[in-house]
Amino acid sequence: MTELTLSHEQKAIISSKKLLLWLGIVSILMIFAAFTSAYIVRQAEGNWVVFEMPQLFFISTALILISSSTMFYAAAGVKKNNSRQIGTGLKLTLLLGLGFALTQFLGWQALVDQGVFLVGNPSGSFFYVISAVHLAHVIGGIIVLLFTLRSNAKGLYTADNRTGIQLCSIYWHFLDVLWVYLFLFLWLVR
Repeated sequence: MTELTLSHEQKAIISSKKLLLWLGIVSILMIFAAFTSAYIVRQAEGNWVVFEMPQLFFISTALILISSSTMFYAAAGVKKNNSRQIGTGLKLTLLLGLGFALTQFLGWQALVDQGVFLVGNPSGSFFYVISAVHLAHVIGGIIVLLFTLRSNAKGLYTADNRTGIQLCSIYWHFLDVLWVYLFLFLWLVR
């Protein structure tokens, strides 16, 4: 069944799922817009300690950027009905996502080693909260990746039935772009 032969009900369900995802993305963007705005306002008040961002955050950024290419690879596989390519791309994306999460935790440990804590100076508090809330969304993305992998193992994705992988891909790429913005913001706005 191609997209052209989908019933009106099936098209409406697909459109509803995509709409809900985009509404969720807009909500997440609003949260981080509020965080970054509050960061700038609080920084202007003074009593702001400037600290060195641990190199682990540069590594985590590289990992999440690479994960976008593996997600592209998985999404390209569905267009070719290549379940193996989809699985490989999703597994690599999952591993890179887990690597991102691990380097975030190690980066926080490096901050503690520098004497930058969650409680203390607002600059450290903002750094932890912004990166932790993003990581919570990445963990949600990892869960979605696991469900998408399971669906692929069941043979549910084809060129004619690719909504699930499209939604997973959109969300994952959004998380990647969001982290690059947050990383640059936290690195450059000190």
